Amino acid sequence: MEKYIHWANFLCILALGLSTALITSCVPITQELPTTTNAIVTITNTMTTTNTPAPPTATPTPAPSETRHDDKGIEQVWVPPGSFLMGTGDTIDIEPPSWAERELASERPQHKVVLTKGYWIDTYEVTNAAYHAFIEDGGYLNKSYWSEEGWNWLSRKDVKKLPFKCVSNPQSDHPQVCVTWYEAQAYANWRGGRLPTEAEWEFAARGPESNIYPWGNEWDPSKANVEDSEDLTPVGSYPDGVSWIGAHDLAGNAMEWVQDWLDTHYYESGEMVDPQGPEKGGVKIEKGGWWNSHPYVARSAYRHFEDPPKYQDHHIGFRVVTPQEQK
Repeated sequence: MEKYIHWANFLCILALGLSTALITSCVPITQELPTTTNAIVTITNTMTTTNTPAPPTATPTPAPSETRHDDKGIEQVWVPPGSFLMGTGDTIDIEPPSWAERELASERPQHKVVLTKGYWIDTYEVTNAAYHAFIEDGGYLNKSYWSEEGWNWLSRKDVKKLPFKCVSNPQSDHPQVCVTWYEAQAYANWRGGRLPTEAEWEFAARGPESNIYPWGNEWDPSKANVEDSEDLTPVGSYPDGVSWIGAHDLAGNAMEWVQDWLDTHYYESGEMVDPQGPEKGGVKIEKGGWWNSHPYVARSAYRHFEDPPKYQDHHIGFRVVTPQEQK
């Protein structure tokens, strides 16, 4: 009997030294233990039972061109990380219209850009129907969607008259145009995304091969709503003109706002990895051609050069990017 009491005292002292939670495993000091071995096994089993958290589940990497629908039901396509030649190299065969002759220099020098993270980009330009959902959800009344500059702009407007009605009969499946950069940014925030950087937009359009147009290096008027056009068309009306990852209308229909400020000498800075553009400026870049225009602006390297973020007209639309870590 005495030897069992000694063992019980020893085991209780051991439990107290390891964890107060193990005190309940100790038997009363006057209780006989059937065997010393069984008591040790009981304590050992208690000591080894812990709540070890399961390792986090890795998010699977989507395949290039894989599609999904985001939380607002908008279709997006996956753009993997990669590199390409951004801007324009050989200009011998490029014939800009007279109003754009001086702007070709801003596309040079052509330079390698590396995008280290993949991202989801809208398969189509944001439509009137998709933008209307933002309005109906109080997008113009919720300050959290707007930048400080955007909210200051909005505070001077009659929200009942926004977006600006510059199209007489907007169709639900046509691109949403007539919105400022501020409005496009607020909509993107509402979607849980953002506007693409210029580099992200251009990579989605021309891909690792750095094609001149989304479909290749030869102009084809049948693949984009650009030349001899009378109006916007429903998004996705030119399926033969999709880019390498399956994004539509990157060469026409509506020109598109991107995140970056314009600096005509920015390419000379040598920013090669995930470039974000200048920190400040007065003009926001727009990419892609627009209806009833010129093949020159349909080139993926084209950078529109004249519109501040408060500007809007019937040629400018946009699309949204969602980084991989967001749904």
